[in-house]
Amino acid sequence: MDGDITDNRHHPDFEFNLRELAGSMGDFGTLFPLAVSYIAINGMNPAGLFIMLGLTNIALGLIYRLPMPLQPKKIVAITAITQKWSPDLIYASGLGLGLLWILLTVSGLLRWLVRITPDYIVRGIQLALGITLAWQALQWMRPEPLLGLVAVVIVLLLRSNRYAPASVVLMVLGVIILAWRGNLPEHWDLRLTLPVIAVPRWEDVWKTMLLAGFAQIPLSISNAIIAPAALIRDYFPKKSVSEEKLMLNMGVMNVFSSILGGMPMCHGAGGLAGQYYFGARTGGAPIMEGVIEILIGLFLSGSIAALMAAFPMPLIAGMMLLVGIQLARTARNLRGWELALALATAALSIVTNIGIGFLGGLVAAHLLKAVRRRGTEDGGRGTGDGKRGTEDRGRGTDDGSSTTIH
Repeated sequence: MDGDITDNRHHPDFEFNLRELAGSMGDFGTLFPLAVSYIAINGMNPAGLFIMLGLTNIALGLIYRLPMPLQPKKIVAITAITQKWSPDLIYASGLGLGLLWILLTVSGLLRWLVRITPDYIVRGIQLALGITLAWQALQWMRPEPLLGLVAVVIVLLLRSNRYAPASVVLMVLGVIILAWRGNLPEHWDLRLTLPVIAVPRWEDVWKTMLLAGFAQIPLSISNAIIAPAALIRDYFPKKSVSEEKLMLNMGVMNVFSSILGGMPMCHGAGGLAGQYYFGARTGGAPIMEGVIEILIGLFLSGSIAALMAAFPMPLIAGMMLLVGIQLARTARNLRGWELALALATAALSIVTNIGIGFLGGLVAAHLLKAVRRRGTEDGGRGTGDGKRGTEDRGRGTDDGSSTTIH
């Protein structure tokens, strides 16, 4: 089934099959690089990171009964990695943002923001995300373009294959390449590892909010709340999810994740588009992904970071390229000034970041709306004045006629 068409077939709440497993891998391009960097550069405990990813995925699958991807919060992740934060600071940022999301939901501020955000601005954000994903995919293909091309061909040929789904084939191919290049470990580090429980310090929470948390707010509201909710309405019109529910759950999961050693997490329109594109249709996809992540965290935390770092990224890039193109197409039905504002929002998002693009597009949309309303009102007053002038001229003729009669 084409990824850009709403799947109107009836699906149960949960299916556990190859298609759902393949779909759960559709967002690996947004998950792999930052998760590996958190472990390799910041020294995060892989057990806590993967176990919390897994538990959260299972919870989301049970709550929403839909594919509901998780990915690292990008501004926080990029800041933490480039500044080499300690794991304690990363956990603190998750706690601070989690509490903030809960506050925005219960205060009603999120509902107000959703109400004043036009759909075409959301489409502009999705367009920017699609272009960004596709561009990043092309960069990852550059070292081995032939391998990237092979991945694209496999996706196009096997994406809807029931017995050999594209993403599963690509993961198996990646493991084969790892073995051929000698990147598989000779001795697997198999031992039970549990996450460490630690409550972040409040001074660290405030510090990380100043360094990256406040900058993360508009990006998460646009890309992790408003855009995914719109995409869910497109893909699953009978199972729409409110923005308030998305944000409240995002807040709760970050609070618990920060205490149990997880990274700051959010939803994402790109991840949802990726999972849907590769076949995920039910809550079975995140549940299966979650079980795999928990097993990795419990028993493979000593080996997984090196494996993920060595995985041939052109294979992931081939998946990302087509997902990016698919996501960008959500703006194709816009016309006129709505299309112009969506394009402007996308352009600003690409040259700055999604959060700034969202705020800029929102301001521009309401300024244009005010100008158009003012023009309509002025036109109405001008028409009214013309009518009054005609009436006055009519009254003058009547007066003149009366004088003549008298």
